[in-house]
Parts: sequence; C-alpha cells; structure tokens
Amino acid sequence: MGRMDYLAMKPDQELLNEDFNELKMATKKLINHAAKLGGLGFGTSFLKWVSSFAAIYLLVLDRTNWKTKMLTALLIPYIFFSFPSILFNFLRGEVGRWIAIIAVVLRLFLPRHFPDWLEMPGSLILLLVVAPNFFAHTLRHSLVGVAICLAIGCYLLQEHIRSSGGFRNSFTQSHGISNTVGIILLLVYPIWALVVHFV
Repeated sequence: MGRMDYLAMKPDQELLNEDFNELKMATKKLINHAAKLGGLGFGTSFLKWVSSFAAIYLLVLDRTNWKTKMLTALLIPYIFFSFPSILFNFLRGEVGRWIAIIAVVLRLFLPRHFPDWLEMPGSLILLLVVAPNFFAHTLRHSLVGVAICLAIGCYLLQEHIRSSGGFRNSFTQSHGISNTVGIILLLVYPIWALVVHFV
C-alpha cells in the first residue's frame, strides 16, 4: 500500500468516523428518550395498580363492618377501566369464565348460600368476561376510560366529603381516614395519565 493509496483512503475513513459519531449521538438520544417515556409509562402502570387496589380496598371496606354512605357500585366500572392489563386479560380469559359461571349458578340455584358481599365482585367478573371488545380494548386504553375513572373518583370524593360534614371531618373521623385516603388514591392514576398524555 503506497502513500497515494493511504491518502486516498483518509477522506473515506473520516467520513466513516463522522457517520459513527452521528450514530453514537442518535443512539444516545434514543436511549434518553426511551428512558423518559419508559419512566412515565412505568409511573402510569404503577399508579394504575395502586388505584385498582385502592378501589378493591374500598369495596372490601364497604362490605365489612365499616359501612359507608358512598355509592360503591361505581367502583365496579372504575376497576374495569383501571384494572392492570395482565390481570384484566387473565380474568377475561378462561379463568374468568369459570368464575363467572360458578357465580351465576350459585346465585340462581343456591341464593341462600350466595352471600351479599359477593354480589359486587361477581358483577365485576361478569362485566370483565362479557364486555364487548369496544369497551374492553378500545375505551379502556383511551382518554375516555381515563376520563370515566376521573369522574368516578371526583364524584366519590365529593360524596364522601359531603357525608362526612366537610373536608376536615373526613380526616378526623375514625373510619373516615381510610376511606378518604382510598378515594384520593383513586384520583392519582387518572390525573397522572392525563398529565402524561397532554405533556
């Protein structure tokens, strides 16, 4: 390889180095943007888990000794729209169908052995299993589902504060603290999802 060949290769080598530098910069930008989006997406999915379990907690709380005056039937559509996808798909599949058929058979043929506290969870399972794909896949993953969750959370918080006799009283009553915290946790996911969507 002579001197002329080396000089002729040098511009090609510089071009190649420039291309590699641009590729490195593009890769760094991609990683940074993916980390930002993944972080927000992780936050949204984590808050979805928190809100869903807060709704289930409020449902259980209402069915035990701590009866509340709020309309807990609204927690069923809230759970439907905010349930994490892994659990939603699991219960929408074969397992959910079996649970639903057992609940229906018990309710129809053995009504005395079907406890009242199982009525809401049974309704949730039926809703998960029989909901059309438009509700189960399209509306659940859109702003409509988030807006429904936000509206339900705001309504329940307003009703809870009104029945407690004010915002301060909702925190000072012995059973009111757990209900208030649970309802506030219902609002966390839809507010975060709206912020992420519009930012």
